[in-house]
Amino acid sequence: MVFSARTDYGLIALMDLAEASGSGLLLQTHEIASRHSIPERYLEQMLTTLRKAGYLKSLRGPRGGFQLRLPPEEIRIGEVVACLEGDRRSEQEPGERDTPEFQAVGALAQRADGARDAVLARLTLLDLLQERDAHRQAQPMFFI
Repeated sequence: MVFSARTDYGLIALMDLAEASGSGLLLQTHEIASRHSIPERYLEQMLTTLRKAGYLKSLRGPRGGFQLRLPPEEIRIGEVVACLEGDRRSEQEPGERDTPEFQAVGALAQRADGARDAVLARLTLLDLLQERDAHRQAQPMFFI
């Protein structure tokens, strides 16, 4: 179970914004997009969605940009994923998919979704930042 590109990019942008939140800096879309090779227009759509959902605040103009509205420890990853992905569970079509085999596969998918949702509900943006930092420390450093 992987995230959509939309969710990947949104979470990456939130990590950048969380890192900048301590200093009170505003980050512009083009800064985040260029740092992570994210299409800028696509990123703008995600940031707008997150702003409308109350996770971000924005300021327009040449010195404008985005900031987190909440501290990273108050932003639940499960809620952000739900915001960015919407309802990913599609309705089952009646008729030919109404067999015991399809019902068994459907029940498996529901259990997997429930486990995924439980994990994501426990995690915050701060947890994601700590995971990122652990990966940064694990990378070898080369000096010339």
